[in-house]
Amino acid sequence: MKTLNYFSLAILASFLMASCAQNPQSDEAEVSEAQEVEEVSASANSYSLDLSQSELTWNGFKPTGQHYGTIGIEDGSLAVENDQVVGGNFTVDLNDIDVQDLKGEDRDKLTGHLKSEDFFHVEQHPTAEFVITEVKDYSSATASTEESDDMAVKVNNEEISEYKLENPTHWVTGNLTMRDTTLSVTFPARIQMSGDQVTAEAKFNIDRTKWNVSYNDEGDPVRVAQDKFIYNTVNIGFDITATQGASSQVSEEPAAANSGS
Repeated sequence: MKTLNYFSLAILASFLMASCAQNPQSDEAEVSEAQEVEEVSASANSYSLDLSQSELTWNGFKPTGQHYGTIGIEDGSLAVENDQVVGGNFTVDLNDIDVQDLKGEDRDKLTGHLKSEDFFHVEQHPTAEFVITEVKDYSSATASTEESDDMAVKVNNEEISEYKLENPTHWVTGNLTMRDTTLSVTFPARIQMSGDQVTAEAKFNIDRTKWNVSYNDEGDPVRVAQDKFIYNTVNIGFDITATQGASSQVSEEPAAANSGS
């Protein structure tokens, strides 16, 4: 019985040490039940995404390292009224997943696996969608001291600044749909208006298992003890530009890679 107890404690210790070493402590998106989407005022102006200047990035983590890349944005738009974003929606093409830290056969293998039923199951769920339900100002009054302390991202006990969004201006809340699961997420973003353009950036973490992407998750203590699991946390980033009155524009060349990840 003592041997069993020692083994159980060893597994627990391995889990805790691995979690502290690798799991990124970025801005954690607040996740809740899907929210009602209110109709945008008819007086709001439509700003369509410029796909040549817009990018969505992802970072996945495991005890022995990480993988990162991009996912194609199919189309999207923002609704703006009185120089404030009041709504919007984006469609993401999950068939357009790109792995940027690998090359050749390894890259093709991981790309295929991400598209499989283990992860996004793109054959049945080819797209993901994000619909904005609320945008409000970001201020010290809306971010607690404890929350601010948790914004640093650490991997192998070293702070990695590129996972943290500097100087957010707004809180964005919206319904994120993947694999027929819709949940509300709230995260800090930096939104700026300039003439007939809107730019928006964000970086935040989500728990992939909440959207039924559960392959090799952290729930198996044997895998945890062997460092053969994938963290449930995925870091998501976007950097988008939208232009008033234009239809979504497709770039002749892909947007620049997130090489700093």
